[in-house]
Amino acid sequence: MMSYANYLYIAIRAAVDAGKSIMDIYNDPESDFGIERKADNSPLTKADKAAHRLITNALSVTPFPVLSEEGKEWIVDPLDGTKEFIKKNGEFTVNIALVEKGVPVLGVIYVPVRKELYFASSSVGAYKFTGIDSSSQPSMDEMKQGAIHLPMALAHQGIVVVASRSHQTEETTAFIDNLRKQGKPVTLISSGSSLKICLVAEGSADIYPRFAPTMEWDTAAGHAIAKSAGCDIYHIDGKTPLRYNKEDLHNPWFIVK
Repeated sequence: MMSYANYLYIAIRAAVDAGKSIMDIYNDPESDFGIERKADNSPLTKADKAAHRLITNALSVTPFPVLSEEGKEWIVDPLDGTKEFIKKNGEFTVNIALVEKGVPVLGVIYVPVRKELYFASSSVGAYKFTGIDSSSQPSMDEMKQGAIHLPMALAHQGIVVVASRSHQTEETTAFIDNLRKQGKPVTLISSGSSLKICLVAEGSADIYPRFAPTMEWDTAAGHAIAKSAGCDIYHIDGKTPLRYNKEDLHNPWFIVK
């Protein structure tokens, strides 16, 4: 098994530094975020662009190209949860993943507002580290020693379901209603961005159904973290894991569990 520890550390530093660039814009009282609209009418801000430039430059020292027409090993979402960023509710993340043969083998998700870092690789394991920003430069060993190994032993009754704050659908509601019919109490948590995958990976939630459109860069980093924490992201059959670097970069509907 190839060790991705060095690449994981590069990705962590890139995500944390990108988080600073995002927060500089987020906290600027004079900033209007420079909101534009992409072809699918989703928002794009100058924070997305600044973070993307920083991450692309940081990852250029590795032998793997960033998601593009030429190559796709690094899959990056420089600001996941742009709608949450614009709402200023803090539920946005920086996502970086490395994919090998269609499988995510390394993932970093940084939550700039909370200074929370989720990181994982197939050779290192999955961890949650709190209190990191661009002013701190802990080594990989220091982060592992100060982090919580995932999944955490969190006790809760019944089934805890995490669902999208901005993309609830009738199919998701029906799925949750069906869980309730099975006789166990169901608790619903709403969250934004890739934090929903992290909640399942850490053990705060049991399942995350996503019956709405997503792209590979929305899930790749969280998928790597979930896999290293003993979970996975499946097609709605509950058996077939998502694959990456597909010709069509859209994800099918999926379930994290």
